[in-house]
Amino acid sequence: MKRAVLALAFVAAMATAAHAVQPDEIMSDPVKEARARDLSRELRCMVCQNQSIDDSEAPLARDLRLIVRERIAAGDSDAQVIDFLVARYGEFVLLKPRLNSHTWLLWFLTPLALGVGGIALWAHGRRRARSGGEQDDAQLSLTPDEEARINQLIAAERIAEK
Repeated sequence: MKRAVLALAFVAAMATAAHAVQPDEIMSDPVKEARARDLSRELRCMVCQNQSIDDSEAPLARDLRLIVRERIAAGDSDAQVIDFLVARYGEFVLLKPRLNSHTWLLWFLTPLALGVGGIALWAHGRRRARSGGEQDDAQLSLTPDEEARINQLIAAERIAEK
C-alpha cells in the first residue's frame, strides 16, 4: 500500500512538471538551461497561440526553443534574445506584450472599460433612486375623484355583502 501511494505521488509530480522540451535540446550548463526555460515560458507558440514554446510540442515551437538556446550559447542576454525573436516574428511572439505605442490600447482598454462601466452603473443607480422616490410619492397620492370612486366601490361592496 505504501509503495502504491509513493508511486502515485511520483507520477503526479512528474505530470505537473511535464514540458515539451526534448532531451536533445537541453543545454549542458544548468544555468544557461534555466535561462532558456525562463525565456521559453515568455514566448508564444505560433501554432498553438495560447501556449508557451516551453509547453508546446509543435515543430515550430521546437525550432524557437533551439533558436533561444543558440542565442544564449552565443552569449546573448535575455533582452537580446527576446529582441531578436521580436524582430524576426513580431510582437505576437511574446505571451505578455510590451507596453508601447502599439499596445497601449491592449493594456488600458479593459481597465478603462471597467471604470466607465462602473461609473455608468453608479450614475444609473443614483438617477433611478432619485426618480424612484418621486414616483412612489406620486403613485401613493390619489386625486379627489379617485378617492370618491374608491369609497363608492367599498360602500357598494359592503351593501352587497349584507
